[in-house]
Amino acid sequence: MIERVFRIKVTTRSQLMRFLSILLPLFRTAPEFSCFNCNFTKNIIERHQHMRQDITELKVDGMTCSNCAASLNKFLERKGLEEVYVNFQTKEVRYAKGEASITEEEVKKGIHKLGFSVLEESSDRKVFWTLERKLLVSSIFTLPLLLYHFVMMVGVEIGFMENYWIQLVICLPTFTIGFIHFGRSGLSSLKGGVPNMDVLIFIGSTAAFIYSLVGTFMWEADYIFYETSATIITLVLVGNWLEKRAVEQTTTAIGELTSLQAEKARKIMPSGTIVTLDAKEIKIGDHLQVNEGDKIPLDGLILKGNVSVDESMLTGESIPVDKSAGDQLIGSSIVISGQMQMKVTATGKDTVLSQMIELVKTAQQDKPDIQRLADRISAIFVPAVLSISLLTFLLGYFVFDLSSQQALMNSIAVLVISCPCAMGLATPTAVMVGVGRLAKNGVLVKGGQTLEIFSQIRHIVFDKTGTLTTGDFKIGTIDYKIADTERVNGLIYELEKHSSHPIADALLTAMNELPKSDNIVFDQVEEQKGKGVFATDKEGHQYRIGSERVLNGLSDGLNEDYQIYVTRDKQLLAGITLSDDVKIGAQETVKYLKKHGVVPVILSGDKKEKTAEAAHAIGIKEYYAEQLPEQKLKVIERLSGVAPTAMVGDGINDAPALAKATLGISLSNASQAAIKSAQIVLLNGTLDRLQKAFAISKETVRTIRQNLFWAFAYNIIAIPIAAMGFLNPMWGALFMAFSDVIVIGNSIRLKYKRIK
Repeated sequence: MIERVFRIKVTTRSQLMRFLSILLPLFRTAPEFSCFNCNFTKNIIERHQHMRQDITELKVDGMTCSNCAASLNKFLERKGLEEVYVNFQTKEVRYAKGEASITEEEVKKGIHKLGFSVLEESSDRKVFWTLERKLLVSSIFTLPLLLYHFVMMVGVEIGFMENYWIQLVICLPTFTIGFIHFGRSGLSSLKGGVPNMDVLIFIGSTAAFIYSLVGTFMWEADYIFYETSATIITLVLVGNWLEKRAVEQTTTAIGELTSLQAEKARKIMPSGTIVTLDAKEIKIGDHLQVNEGDKIPLDGLILKGNVSVDESMLTGESIPVDKSAGDQLIGSSIVISGQMQMKVTATGKDTVLSQMIELVKTAQQDKPDIQRLADRISAIFVPAVLSISLLTFLLGYFVFDLSSQQALMNSIAVLVISCPCAMGLATPTAVMVGVGRLAKNGVLVKGGQTLEIFSQIRHIVFDKTGTLTTGDFKIGTIDYKIADTERVNGLIYELEKHSSHPIADALLTAMNELPKSDNIVFDQVEEQKGKGVFATDKEGHQYRIGSERVLNGLSDGLNEDYQIYVTRDKQLLAGITLSDDVKIGAQETVKYLKKHGVVPVILSGDKKEKTAEAAHAIGIKEYYAEQLPEQKLKVIERLSGVAPTAMVGDGINDAPALAKATLGISLSNASQAAIKSAQIVLLNGTLDRLQKAFAISKETVRTIRQNLFWAFAYNIIAIPIAAMGFLNPMWGALFMAFSDVIVIGNSIRLKYKRIK
């Protein structure tokens, strides 16, 4: 049925859910869908709502790298869970139970068996044995061993350190920390089927320690490498600590957005008394009092009062917005001046801010294609490095006649210098920073793949009305064809009351200022998208208002000056001319896109003359006018077949076209429907944000490529150098510790980099 109505092929479950997320706001808000109430639609809506409620969210501690997240992800998917999302940076784990029979408690037990711990919301217990404390203790005991190693190399002897048992005692605390820390993480990754870097560190440090232990019992100096074992563990812990600090910098956008949420609200009780409550206690429909300087607690509508609101933290627009009764409010924006009473329209996860936070949190859930190769290599990386390490020892000892000590040190160096984590961190860290930067500029992006696709777009198709033009229509002239002008005005008013089109608002405003008949009653009224409004009275007369398509054979009434026609049966009652101004910034945006190799296209249902006029004013050569919704889909499909194509619309009227395009971009004033209707949402409704979105997306993808190049180049060069004996394990551990930090640091650079 979906294919029959919208001409869109839906073949997979993910495509179906994407399409429904676009259509559901239409079913809820658009009057023209009020009759679309078949059982199929009802069941689909209920299914979608059920799936949203079925999402389970957990906080999981103990994940140290992307491979940890991958092993946990694999475990949950094997249990039959759906929509699994694991983010080791934010410690979030989410899944939908779907048809799986496993309980939440069984999931938690499975997570514990993998070596991770589930953090309960009600628990305020703080972990004592943190990474920082492990590093501090490890450093204290490693330092004397390392200093002794260096002074011994220059011929200085320290008597008591010549005793191997003393070296063992000094090394033991550090080795115990590393054995438990890396051993637990490595074992959990093996259980999950995705071995991580900690497996290599565990084997390397343990091999050096056991070799030294054997040397202690034999009292053989050539076998003593306690400083190597301790230094490997300490340096890798240093790398983990630096990585943790750096990763926190990539996720600051989440914290900054979360901190915007209001904690308190003043509720107006039925008696008129105002009480202060936690914002979490407020429900939809409650009336709130908001005064000058207050943070608006939740999304809503102004009931009474005039205010100036600062929405810059949400939309990126620095100029305060004046609002009055009936205007929409975004929760967490700040009242600069004035006071008001408001009605709450959204709470909890349905507010604009909550959905922004949700989008930023899940930005890396949908990986770019550029990361696929890195993921495939990461999956076999650890077994490959273990094989290379073993081969290094065997070839060194049996073929190149190296001593067992040197062959062992070379093989350990191979283990500790290799770094699969850099490949796993290359994309998510850059995506987190890029998406966070976009969010600060009032641009919401749904997923890492969206950034990559957007950077490759070659066609951008614009809807004209409300996108390139203001959509604030003004009535030019009304050319009445009959003497009873008041009746014509009344007909226009009664017909347009049933339309959601922007032109309808302009006509209603104009009719309110003109004398009109009040005794007009219709038996049946229907709006047909792309055509107009059709009605029938009790005598059976048919009335139409809309574009020239409503003329229905009245060729004598066709006039190129008219945009709107009013007819009764076969009689033309009036012709109406309209004017609509080009949006500020439209010309600059189009010029910018053309400069960067993107072809702009206008796709409009408006008359050819008006569309051509707007295209010429903005600087667009290719345009399509007088297009019905199904015709728009065909144009989008054809352009997408030639090159990746984005569709820019208002997120509601253009929903089918947004779904059909390679990428949907919604110009919105932060309405919930618009947020759900496209992969990219420009919250402040202006086209200048499109330039920033395109530029930041391209820079993010460039950063990902740089990160992946470094990750691959480092391992390709470092492993052979270590295998050939040019690096001892301690230097290898040092280089490995900083390889991840370089990748994350490059991603953080994106946060502050000046982008034209």
